[in-house]
Amino acid sequence: MDGPEPCGALSLVSAAANAQDTLRVRGTISAFDGTVLSVKSREGKDLKLQVTEGTTASYPKTIKLSDIKPGDYIGTAATPDSEGGLVAREVHLFPETSRGVGEGHYPWDSEPGSTMTNANLAKMVKSNNGQELTLEYKGGARKVLMPEGIPVVTAVPADRSLLQTGAYVFAIAQVAADGSMTATRIQAAKDGVKPPQ
Repeated sequence: MDGPEPCGALSLVSAAANAQDTLRVRGTISAFDGTVLSVKSREGKDLKLQVTEGTTASYPKTIKLSDIKPGDYIGTAATPDSEGGLVAREVHLFPETSRGVGEGHYPWDSEPGSTMTNANLAKMVKSNNGQELTLEYKGGARKVLMPEGIPVVTAVPADRSLLQTGAYVFAIAQVAADGSMTATRIQAAKDGVKPPQ
């Protein structure tokens, strides 16, 4: 959570274009021959993603909470609490070059009821349970509780040597009318840090 054009493979939702649909793929690499990435998805499916010259690769790097400050553009996957508030599952810092990419608040598919918010960090205030983030985006704002200890990462551009068998990946792929899939962005685990979900 991308860098993946250049940082956020993990948190971007691309609009369907040219009769194509966007698919988010989470799973483990089973093979890579330089042009086709084979992935065993978390749902147990064997998927083949075409990798082109335009496909970007990155890996997540753990950062400190102190590396994030008001004015930064961030993304967070969250789930609702019992009172209808949002509780962050992870936070990722986008590079300035990705400001505005995937902006907004919308449903996410990491788990039932989850959402993704890509927005400007307007305010961060210490609370009893962690940090309360105020996120502002075009057309709205959300407050998200960021509990202590959740992953805080940024994405680092990488070459395709990172795409090794057994590596966990998060990929954004375009699905053509014939069912073929082309990866636009791939983020792979490195040094034990998995891509944001």
